Amino acid sequence: MPRYTVHVRGEWLAVPCLNSTNTIEWLGKEAVRRYMKNKPDNGGFASVEEVKFYIRRCKGLGLLDLHDSVGDALEDNEFVEVVIEGDIMSPDFIPSQPEGVHLYSKYREPEQYISLDGNSLTTEDLVNLGKGLYKIKLTPEAEAKVKQSREVIERIVKEQTVVYGITTGFGKFARTVIPNSNLRELQVNLVRSHSAGVGKPLTPERSRMLLALRINVLAKGYSGISLETLEQVIEAFNASCLPYIPEKGTVGASGDLAPLSHLALGLIGEGKMWSPKSGWADAKYVLEAHGLKPITLKPKEGLALINGTQMITSLGCEAVERAGAIARQADIIAALTLEVLKGTTRAFDTDIHAVRPHRGQAEVAFRFRSLLDSDHHPSEIAESHRFCDRVQDAYTMRCCPQLRYSNYHRYLSCKLYFTCVCLNFSLKMVFAEREETISGGNFHGEYPAKALDYLAIGVHELAAISERRIERLCNPSLSELPAFLVTEGGLNSGFMIAHCTAAALVSENKALCHPSSVDSLSTSAATEDHVSMGGWAARKALRVIEHVEQVLAIELLAACQGIEFLRPLRTTTPLEKVYDLVRSVVRPWIKDRFMAPDIEAAHRLLVDQKASAGSWLVWEVAKPYIEKYRREHIPESRPISPTAFSLGSLKISADDSHDHRHQNEL
Repeated sequence: MPRYTVHVRGEWLAVPCLNSTNTIEWLGKEAVRRYMKNKPDNGGFASVEEVKFYIRRCKGLGLLDLHDSVGDALEDNEFVEVVIEGDIMSPDFIPSQPEGVHLYSKYREPEQYISLDGNSLTTEDLVNLGKGLYKIKLTPEAEAKVKQSREVIERIVKEQTVVYGITTGFGKFARTVIPNSNLRELQVNLVRSHSAGVGKPLTPERSRMLLALRINVLAKGYSGISLETLEQVIEAFNASCLPYIPEKGTVGASGDLAPLSHLALGLIGEGKMWSPKSGWADAKYVLEAHGLKPITLKPKEGLALINGTQMITSLGCEAVERAGAIARQADIIAALTLEVLKGTTRAFDTDIHAVRPHRGQAEVAFRFRSLLDSDHHPSEIAESHRFCDRVQDAYTMRCCPQLRYSNYHRYLSCKLYFTCVCLNFSLKMVFAEREETISGGNFHGEYPAKALDYLAIGVHELAAISERRIERLCNPSLSELPAFLVTEGGLNSGFMIAHCTAAALVSENKALCHPSSVDSLSTSAATEDHVSMGGWAARKALRVIEHVEQVLAIELLAACQGIEFLRPLRTTTPLEKVYDLVRSVVRPWIKDRFMAPDIEAAHRLLVDQKASAGSWLVWEVAKPYIEKYRREHIPESRPISPTAFSLGSLKISADDSHDHRHQNEL
């Protein structure tokens, strides 16, 4: 018998349908009738007949014709919403459409799998799992380890041994022994009581990352979870059944207890859950709609699901990947600005950077040469000012490699740390080989909190120097271009307020870059007397990175607008390709128009990935020219000098960067 889940004024109702020829209007009336039956005042209605409503799908919000039959219009177990005329819909929470749900309007169930063993997950893997590109399965080795650790727990329960979190309470109640008859209730109570987070829910993408990472940690076989329960968690992930996880509430000490408890709460069929099929609904209905059953927790399994730093780490992995992407593209944008401002490439000469042998600095200088070398890529703009009287550029152009040094260093160290330490670690409480459990402190989030604070500080610098370059582009006394990059200044304001937006974002980042990990508040009756505040470190790192992306999007638009005033002169081939990419989504600024959509379109170029290549669009356009330049200017046959060796795989030598711009530069 078909059954539909109907949302009416905050309530979810299961409505069976005996006859598939019943109309959508019948379904709405039946749902309203059941809603009224559950309310002491009938929900404020005298009768069902007086209620005026329309019905829409939860997925996609498409309106349904009231006269269509349910059999023709709906699938079995589909989720729909009755919207009563005159009701004011909340602007803060639309049950059928969480923030970011547009990403899932194109959701297709993945066909490929990633095999998890708890030891080999990468930051790229986790981000791709978050995007719904893969399903998960365990390796046979992981399954065996999970079984072995569970046997230790079963023996502890059978022998009634006193072990923290298995046969005792938690935190301050660690000395309270729990009888075997209450061990399952103990785990459910743990999950319920710890589900105390607040704030907006994580987006589906971030919830998927969090769930995937928790599965990876459990796959190591040190948590004591049963294989049966872990397989149920994996089934929920593969069906994209994602619990409601508020973003705030973790202090990052005894793991991310609040967010992971909300994760576990949905898996046991309580609280809210979201899937591409259902939108938001009661967790038990979402699971049932996908043919899944709520998890029944066994001894130790509640603790196994909630004790870890996966909230900090999953958001941190997204931050690491986005930081790396925007850093690479920042070099391209800065090169375009330098070209528009008629700067010189002499500051990127190989010999200068070999004297200070740091791989990151040398790589950034190399990228500038690969994009601007006028011998390799003839530039009419560069030729037009070869013999000008300027001898050097401002620091935000001349010192880009040096300024990017700290960003490059922090990015690489943070990526290495997350890959080697955070993604594939466990609390290691259950040691099957020793047949015992040990209570330790691997759940503390100090390491990732510190790493993310450093990352935010490093990435922020990209926006700080970008904003200064935007100022130079908009200021006619510095750029020799029309004020604010627009004709008929006064009548038109051009990029005046776009620069103000960039300045505002940079200023906000300065406050966000204050390290959260220097703070600590004692919790749990002084049992957890030092905490990491890593959850906030991760969330604010992502905010800093988003601001950096937006500032650089504004610079990208401004630099392309500057090109318009230098026409018919052309820049180098790779930078012309970048210009063409921008112009494919944003037309030149002839007179004032609504600017916010242009900024958002440029922002999307920096954060969207080309599906076939898996890399970001601006980088994808320039990358072939950078790599071609590398092959032609750094032959494999060239001997590796001590300096080249210190620069890693770059193998840069002194004669691959000479440019002839500004012949009289000192």
